[in-house]
Amino acid sequence: MSEVVVQQGELWASLRLHTQARIGLGRAGSALPTRHRLELQAAHAAARDAVHSPFEPDVIVAGLAGMPTVRVRSAAPDRLTYLQRPDLGRRLDPTDRAHLPVGEWDVVFVVADGLSSRAVHEHAAAVVRATTARLVGWSVAPVVLAEQARVALGDDVARAMGAAMVVVLVGERPGMSAADSLGAYLTYGPRPGVTTDADRNCLSNIRPPLGLSYEGAAGKLAGLMGRARELEVTGVGLKDESDHGEVNDRIL
Repeated sequence: MSEVVVQQGELWASLRLHTQARIGLGRAGSALPTRHRLELQAAHAAARDAVHSPFEPDVIVAGLAGMPTVRVRSAAPDRLTYLQRPDLGRRLDPTDRAHLPVGEWDVVFVVADGLSSRAVHEHAAAVVRATTARLVGWSVAPVVLAEQARVALGDDVARAMGAAMVVVLVGERPGMSAADSLGAYLTYGPRPGVTTDADRNCLSNIRPPLGLSYEGAAGKLAGLMGRARELEVTGVGLKDESDHGEVNDRIL
């Protein structure tokens, strides 16, 4: 093996330490080396499992350490329908809507399975706890656990409960390098059927230690929520002004 080839191998190895992207994998004939091919197949299987694994609300309840919760479903009756009909995942089941508590809440947190129940099971409760700990003086509604749900379902929930803003924690679409990534979507004054993605602020890739930490996510969310309440806007009209997302001050 030539010295140049060795140096190239060492270069790729050092670069792979800084990214989960599949770079410099080499080849065996016209295909990937066996090891990397097997790793790719394993990642694909993990992504499929994340999409199809059932949502287990009791896992979230246990992680919330006594915080009040309420459970709802979307208008999608099962997983297959949910995947085929995104519109149904954005609407509350009418029966469940009627059972939601109503109040003058500053914010409601909605934990939605989305496209990765695994991400929600592993990360959502910790993010809710870390964020609410910073919301001194805020009126926080019971945490809503939503099955077969997409981001826009939070608009329906917030309107039904009377909440001024909603934070939806949802399992993000699995990729070939991450099947456990959690997203957080903040919306002020949500209007079901009218609010668009341009009206939301999004934090993506919450999954320590490889992504955003719980405290980092909570700091960003609390900072954005404080500004949203002050300006009465989210989305393109609201910018993250935190220092690298590590907001440590409590939001009054």
